[in-house]
Amino acid sequence: GTTWQCVGGWWWGAWGWFTVWLELLLPKERILEIYLNIAQFGPHTFGVEAAAREYFGKAAAGLNPEESARLAAVLPNPRTYSVRNPGRHVLDRQAWIQGQARRLDVSLRGRWPARD
Repeated sequence: GTTWQCVGGWWWGAWGWFTVWLELLLPKERILEIYLNIAQFGPHTFGVEAAAREYFGKAAAGLNPEESARLAAVLPNPRTYSVRNPGRHVLDRQAWIQGQARRLDVSLRGRWPARD
């Protein structure tokens, strides 16, 4: 099975406590920043900066709203969903993410956090 299928119940319990402590110790923006800097966006592509360069040939800070939403749309399952060849589900999620950003008045341009 996959790595996640092989871990026992003790791992999930430890992970639960870890996430509770993260929520208590760090602001949500910092948790999101950490996640985006380690998240897998495709085969051998980890972190939003690497994904921006791999799929769009530019730095994460230079992504336009459509590109930013496309990257977000493949999470949390980049093995099933593709940035490079998006299917209907990814395109629908991309449009939904852009709509939510507009509704919440959030700019997706250049909003990816830089890697420390």
